Amino acid sequence: MKNTDIKELKKRLHEISHLSGAAALLSWDQEILMPEGAGDARAESSAYLASIIHQKFVHINDDKLLTRLHTELKNKKLSPHDSLIVSETWKSFQKESKFSQDFVYEMSELCSKSQQAWTIARSKNDFKTFLPYLEKMVVLKKTEAEILGYKGVAYDALLDSYEPGLTSGEVSAMLQELKEFLVPFVARIKASKIKINKNITKGSFDIDSQIKFNTMIASQIGFDFKVGRFDQSTHPFTTNFHPTDVRITTRYKKEDAFYAIGSTIHEAGHGMYEQGLPKEYFGTPHAEYVSLGIHESQSRFWEQKVGSSLDFWKYFYPKLQKQFPKPFSKIDLEKVYKVINKVEPSLIRTESDEVTYNLHIIIRFEIEKGLIEGSIKAKDVPKVWKQKVKEYLGIDVPSDTLGCLQDVHWSCGLFGYFPTYTLGNLYAAQFHHVLKKEIPSYKKLIAKGEFTPVVLWMRKNIHVHGKAHSADELVKKITGETLSSKYFVQYLEEKYGEIYKL
Repeated sequence: MKNTDIKELKKRLHEISHLSGAAALLSWDQEILMPEGAGDARAESSAYLASIIHQKFVHINDDKLLTRLHTELKNKKLSPHDSLIVSETWKSFQKESKFSQDFVYEMSELCSKSQQAWTIARSKNDFKTFLPYLEKMVVLKKTEAEILGYKGVAYDALLDSYEPGLTSGEVSAMLQELKEFLVPFVARIKASKIKINKNITKGSFDIDSQIKFNTMIASQIGFDFKVGRFDQSTHPFTTNFHPTDVRITTRYKKEDAFYAIGSTIHEAGHGMYEQGLPKEYFGTPHAEYVSLGIHESQSRFWEQKVGSSLDFWKYFYPKLQKQFPKPFSKIDLEKVYKVINKVEPSLIRTESDEVTYNLHIIIRFEIEKGLIEGSIKAKDVPKVWKQKVKEYLGIDVPSDTLGCLQDVHWSCGLFGYFPTYTLGNLYAAQFHHVLKKEIPSYKKLIAKGEFTPVVLWMRKNIHVHGKAHSADELVKKITGETLSSKYFVQYLEEKYGEIYKL
């Protein structure tokens, strides 16, 4: 009986995954190819499909199939493989069943329309265009938190969707600990006699040539274009429909060749994780990522631990010089390496250096938590944003486009997502510490453009496991320790202590 039941459950999960892939394709198309006038129709289509997916999932247990399997699970009569499928599906079913079809439709439709409004508002530096959608989004996310239920504060329910088990109290403590290190560390760097001029790398760089160069980097480090695609978007993102169909995007600036590169490597890191999930288990938790924090560990590892390293640029800089001889043919690698790693408080999160990056996350976390708690009103977000940027980063925000409208997350309803970026930084540093020990030739390989051993290490230790382990279990399995900020702090002190002669 149970063998037949587990086969039927897998069949139903596959059907839902195929529908989810179609919904993701509509979302990707909206960002990349959809004509501007199709917005309302697309919002309706996306909402309709989301409601069908929800309905199909909440009816997965109409014949008590899942209940029977859950009983088998409690009686320890399932294999470890099947136990994971049943336990994770049961958790998702319990959660999804709390939402009405009307709520799912309303949320999906709002996300689609809100994203379009955000794109327009950002391009016109007009927060008022986005405000009505943000206000409604906050109301719906509060409602979502109440539907899900929580023990602490409402924000915890939203955070749990991205990093299961984590609370806002734990996030606050973690960010406070980092802030206590970062603020004086940034001050030490600012007081350093080493001054880095970023203008030496500015110029005029043909966008098509940049696309060619960025595509080469993504391919070289391991993003598989046979099962992947690379495009431009307003905000860099990664989406996937199957491990054999993963799509990444970046954005470009004509005057800055490095503007796109960091985002390209970041999204390629996300993409390689999705491509590394076992396709034979598609539709089941064995082929799903563990948590957003672990996902961000992959993007931040490749973007920072690899992509901003001197060894990485020993290999790629001659290629950059060939692609853009003006001005790079006259600038030595050491200077460019310092430009790439210059520590300077900046306005844009995705362009910020890895020392100040987490201060950007603190700003966003505090604002979105305040919105959900009611201590901050949506109309006051631009003002609060400017105040916090001035307080934490010491700079003035000249426009909302360069301020509170820079990130797509709130327009998509991704409240609770931002803390996972900091988690990703901490996971990445801890994984990096172990990887260097297990692959002693790591730096030499990177300098020769040989990235496959690193990709395979990630495949073996992280990608192939899917959701077989929780994030906590996974980091302990790989590193022998629970998550700690000490490796991230050590990494920053070592790298930037050398660059700035601290």
